[in-house]
Amino acid sequence: MTSKEGPELTAETTATPSPIRRAAATVRNLWRSLTSMRTALVLLFLLALAAIPGALVPQRSLNSQKVDQYIADHKHIGPLFDTLQVYNVFGSSWFTAIYVLLFISLVGCITPRVAEHFRALRTPPVRAPRRLSRLPHHAESEVEGSAEENADTVRAALRGWRQETRTEPGGVITISAERGYLREAGNLVFHIALVGVLVTVAMGKIFGYEGNVIIIADGQGGFCNSSPAMYDTFRAGLKEDGTGLHPFCVEVKDFKADYLPNGQADMFTSNIRYQAETDLDSGTWHDYQLKVNDPLRVDGARVYLQGHGFAPTFTVTFPDGSVRTKTLQFAPEEVQTFLSSGAVLFDPPGELYPTLAESRQHQIAIEGLFAPTAVFEGTLLTSGAPTMTDPAVAIDIYKGDSGLDSGRAQSIFRLDPRMIDQGRLVKQERTNLRAGESVTLEDGTVVSFDGAQEFVNLQVSYDPTQVWVLVSAVTMMAGMLVSLVIKRRRIWARITPAVMAAGPPPDSGDGPDGVERRTVVELGGLARTDHAGWGEEFTKLSKRLLAEETREEQRPPQA
Repeated sequence: MTSKEGPELTAETTATPSPIRRAAATVRNLWRSLTSMRTALVLLFLLALAAIPGALVPQRSLNSQKVDQYIADHKHIGPLFDTLQVYNVFGSSWFTAIYVLLFISLVGCITPRVAEHFRALRTPPVRAPRRLSRLPHHAESEVEGSAEENADTVRAALRGWRQETRTEPGGVITISAERGYLREAGNLVFHIALVGVLVTVAMGKIFGYEGNVIIIADGQGGFCNSSPAMYDTFRAGLKEDGTGLHPFCVEVKDFKADYLPNGQADMFTSNIRYQAETDLDSGTWHDYQLKVNDPLRVDGARVYLQGHGFAPTFTVTFPDGSVRTKTLQFAPEEVQTFLSSGAVLFDPPGELYPTLAESRQHQIAIEGLFAPTAVFEGTLLTSGAPTMTDPAVAIDIYKGDSGLDSGRAQSIFRLDPRMIDQGRLVKQERTNLRAGESVTLEDGTVVSFDGAQEFVNLQVSYDPTQVWVLVSAVTMMAGMLVSLVIKRRRIWARITPAVMAAGPPPDSGDGPDGVERRTVVELGGLARTDHAGWGEEFTKLSKRLLAEETREEQRPPQA
């Protein structure tokens, strides 16, 4: 019977698992790998590593012009970075994938650990080992009193510890005590708060918005937070379509930049005024001094002073006497000296060129450099300082079709090179001009440089979860601090009765028949981690419990 049934059992045992079981086993193994602490740490490292390109490479959400310039300057890697979504790191598919996997890994890792921690809190301390002398910390002594009296003394000394008293055969009493469960609690709080940071940051990106606007600081420029169209760049969250913005208005009165003797920027300050809520109906304005890292907080939004620059003013006088004046910001090229570049476009008057075709052939385009403190090396213009003491420009003046009314999007800081390459824009003049100087073109058109104004770059940021991000971050740091400071340790005491025959006379009352009561108290200590200071704590505790001469042994923790 056995020999016949054996092969059948073996065949069943070694049968190939079904595809469903294999798929279930694969999913189970992948889930276990994903929810391990090692995987969570690797994903956290990858998230930090993936954020590096966002700090090194310009991002479209912050400055699309810099992205276009970066692509133009780097002919090979520029388009490749665009394909890899490097210019939108924090919104890219690969960054989102790491983010989501880290979130799932942390939740899957923390959930069973929380349940296990609560079970550990409800579980009595483990029984005392049979041989306490093998523990890293050990002390033993024979003291006066009965086993029960010494057990009470040990329990009193371990007040605040989780304790469990057990009685073994022969009247032996063992006490198990544990302390330091807050260490694991702090570790769990840290990871839960980390999940909180991930969730709140994600919610802020979904329900928040961010806009940037450049305003000339001449006391007349300003904006109202009423529509995305009011901003130069606007990034809305997934649940924000731009119709529910908190209305408020800001006007920029002036701007001041303070510099150190070596030319390094010290502080940027802008005096503004604003109105919000009922002020919009009453026309009431409130003054505020805006500084770097000191935003204006209004209606849950924050208005930051991000930077500044210069906006040259040009005046074009056409042959018929018509005058066009524009003040337009130039982009800083050198942070130390604020040498800036930009372009300005002018449409001719309709009276002079009534048809659209004629008007397009006589547009004026100016492109070049601006220096707040001009330094000329021959005809080459550079800037000697970031302050505006002697403004000058080095410009190329073009005439023709600049694409101004073509409806095609183009940079405000440079001309469309295709118009120049196709001969639709023809260079008329290259010149250097100081403030108040002008140049006359062949057809009698006069281009004047009138000076410059300073502009400020304001960023409006609305994030409804900002407070919760702060709370989560503080909680995370507190949990980490607790997990690093608290020591997880255990102490066991074995109290064994011992009777000494040579005791006092029968009338002393020390015990029945005048026999002195003696007890052997043995202590053993174990730290879950080899934490500095635990050996000293155990020594003090053993000296307090074992009043008489004590034999102590300390060994390095065993693996």
